Amino acid sequence: MRITPNVRSTALVAVALVAVAMMMHPVTAWAADAGPATTVVDNPYGLEALWAQGDWVAKGTLAILFIMSLGTWYLGIVKLLEQSRLMREAKMARTEFWGAATIAEGALKLDEDSAFRYLADEGIKAAGHHEGSMTDSIDLSTWIGMSLQRAFDEISDRMQGGLAFLGTVGSTAPFVGLFGTVWGIYGALTAIGMSGQASIDKVAGPVGESLIMTALGLAVAVPAVLGYNWMVRRNKTAMAHVKHFSSELHMVLLAGGKTSVRSK
Repeated sequence: MRITPNVRSTALVAVALVAVAMMMHPVTAWAADAGPATTVVDNPYGLEALWAQGDWVAKGTLAILFIMSLGTWYLGIVKLLEQSRLMREAKMARTEFWGAATIAEGALKLDEDSAFRYLADEGIKAAGHHEGSMTDSIDLSTWIGMSLQRAFDEISDRMQGGLAFLGTVGSTAPFVGLFGTVWGIYGALTAIGMSGQASIDKVAGPVGESLIMTALGLAVAVPAVLGYNWMVRRNKTAMAHVKHFSSELHMVLLAGGKTSVRSK
């Protein structure tokens, strides 16, 4: 089973839309027709000022947080589509595969890149290459079980792919943002000490600007943690269907290919 181009392109389009939405911000304030005119004062200590006035460390921290956020949304969408596809394949296996006369016919009814088709093919191959080879010293049940378990592990590894990134982002993004805040406060205090001026506007502006890093770190980490926990739970549900199919297939292969066992 692999990530198809349709799944990948759909995820890329969705992530691009999220990135554009993150970059857009309101720039116009509308006043009531009957009310007085409203004067809009630009904030000199916002995110734009932080990027324009920041050094290479501040810009690098912002770039890392942006890459983390982009990767989180991309992988989240990809894994969601991948898990949904596996759920649909499980439903098709229950209705199409077990309704066939033989395992070989049932396998042909499944998609070629389906995880369940892969399990069926591996089971058929194991049952057909057992006798007359060096594996004939191993009983048929053990040999088929080993083959199906190996296929199951490969599917599980592919389904787990990308989840480590979500967990890493969720655990490290707050510290990356905190590093940016500490570095920004250090630079602000250094500049204040060199200028000899400690007025409220000289302190509050740069320090508040540095705190944006911490907020961005939390904004990146929270979706990653929530997405990781949700994806892990969905993965367990999806892999349970694969495990049940593998167990039933094992019993049917031992019975000589009869379809007396049906998926519940």
